[in-house]
Amino acid sequence: MNRRLRAMLILTENVPLVPPGDVGALVDMAVTAERAGVHSVMLSDHVCMGPEAGAGGRPANPREYAAPGNQDPAADWPSPIVMASAVAGATSRIRIALAALITPLRNPVVLAKDLATLDRLSGGRLVVQPTVSWSRQEYEAVGVPFSRRGALLDDGLEAMKALWAGSPAGHRGPFFSFENVFSEPSPLDPAGPALWFGGQAAHPALLRRLVRHGSGFHPFGPPTSDDLARIRSALVEAGRDPDDLEMIGGTRATFAGSDDVADLADAMSDFERQIEAGFTTFCMKPAQHTDRLDEVGGLCRAMVAHLDRIG
Repeated sequence: MNRRLRAMLILTENVPLVPPGDVGALVDMAVTAERAGVHSVMLSDHVCMGPEAGAGGRPANPREYAAPGNQDPAADWPSPIVMASAVAGATSRIRIALAALITPLRNPVVLAKDLATLDRLSGGRLVVQPTVSWSRQEYEAVGVPFSRRGALLDDGLEAMKALWAGSPAGHRGPFFSFENVFSEPSPLDPAGPALWFGGQAAHPALLRRLVRHGSGFHPFGPPTSDDLARIRSALVEAGRDPDDLEMIGGTRATFAGSDDVADLADAMSDFERQIEAGFTTFCMKPAQHTDRLDEVGGLCRAMVAHLDRIG
């Protein structure tokens, strides 16, 4: 089965490429990416951060990916929903992925309205990756029980899908219940925006959510062959075609020193192996490869051209 290979540009966590507070530069990068032929842009999420964000120290190079415990709690994490609406207004074709969105921190009835409106505003270009994330302090600040985050996500997903399916809607769950409510506008697709799921391993909860709701798998870091086999097996058992699942991989940047950028060609050298494993969409964080905003377009064009060649 031949499938088109797609490039995705990461907009958030682009230190030191984007100056702190310059959220307009993120919108500009999305416009640049669209003009260069990139298929998707990605926005990630934190509502707030506490000292535990950096409890494990900092990466050797600030361009490395943010991970649990290695982050500056003062780093920029602009609202992905607000940012996505700005990107939607400035672009016309590129897909906008909220990957990931910490769903249990938000009431699902309110979130369903925001995401449906954003889906309409973007003309159906929205992708959402619901997640529970890892920061207990973030949950405590919002007043949401950290220990129930998985159950809150599951109930919230069912509530949102009920609202997206049409009005009047009803849902009765352990945390959220409503009867005969109208939530309009609805998304363009009554099933709602495309949903991705991911994480550091293919654990039972991820498999359950992916099978029930997911159109894409976006792991944090390279998944093991066992993880991929478990995903395929779970989809087949549920009567779904594993080849219909969008698989999101990415560049593998390496840094010679603590203040160096990585070579993009080297970072893309792993793409063929990822394609053999079934991946078709590939992320790139531009700050890993340049300190200049005016070079982002060239990086995007190079990645798109490389995927066209190997695809």
